[in-house]
Amino acid sequence: MTDSTISISRTVRTLPWSLSRGVGQVMFQDNVWTGVLFMIGIFAGAYIEGLPVVAWGALTGLFVSTVCGYLFGLPKNDGRQGLWGFNGVLVGCALPTFLANTVWMWVALVVCSAMTTWVRTGMNNLLAPWRISSFTFPFVFCTWCFLLAGREFAGMAGVHMSQPEIDYTITPIVLHNALDAVEYWLKGVAQVFLIDSWLTGVIFLIALAVASWRAAMWAAISSAVALAMALLWEAQGSSIIGGLYGFSAVLTGIALGATFWKPTLRNSLMALFGVVATVFIQAAMNALLAPIGLASLTAPFCVATWLFMLPKLAPDTGSDTSK
Repeated sequence: MTDSTISISRTVRTLPWSLSRGVGQVMFQDNVWTGVLFMIGIFAGAYIEGLPVVAWGALTGLFVSTVCGYLFGLPKNDGRQGLWGFNGVLVGCALPTFLANTVWMWVALVVCSAMTTWVRTGMNNLLAPWRISSFTFPFVFCTWCFLLAGREFAGMAGVHMSQPEIDYTITPIVLHNALDAVEYWLKGVAQVFLIDSWLTGVIFLIALAVASWRAAMWAAISSAVALAMALLWEAQGSSIIGGLYGFSAVLTGIALGATFWKPTLRNSLMALFGVVATVFIQAAMNALLAPIGLASLTAPFCVATWLFMLPKLAPDTGSDTSK
């Protein structure tokens, strides 16, 4: 066999593991079984919601972005760790959630998912001097571009996007029982993949625990803190019910509390502070984007985590980032 044939054969054998790890890497978990459970949670929640297109979109985006990593000749170690797929799977969840289910939406999903792999590499190169990564911002940036394009293209119209508005009328809610709070808390975890299902939240917490009990703990704590803050500050009731103030906070909590910093008391308190800050950043970004009817997606997580990691890092030095 030629070297190219051997390389293709090796890629085919490793592709399923890369795909699974790609799903897990959305929450920083380089674990095959966590990725499998995440995908089960996505399919379960999407079908319960009556939106199976979201589940199949997630699978398509994951596959396209991962394969593009090989086609673009990017570092294969990234592929083995699933780092090509996590932005793509989020694109696959987002576009069918917000755009009309047309042939052209699916074509756009393929293009957008492919873009995230290339954009991630470029953004990581740009951020390399500060020794931080782009996180899920390639997904955010590319998805924003395609959602806004949907305002101009009838072939993938943004039929499920919020209408542009400048009326910030808030309708708070009052919790009637503890079960409601548990449901909203679990949805905060599920919404990382844009799934509005408490069952998916349960599956995701189990999936995280398979890879890291600390990650599962921080996901649970972060969603609870975000929910408590949304209730205390009387956020929009529909956002609380849908768990929409939880998902960015969950990612910030896992990033700072269980991934990039050592588990010391000081770091844990700072991670908790980061979770709190994420809620305010999300509220601000929601208000900022409301006039164009655009969702903030996971941008609040990216901004909050960058802001909390940068003071602990010095560009172009070998200093310890976890102290």
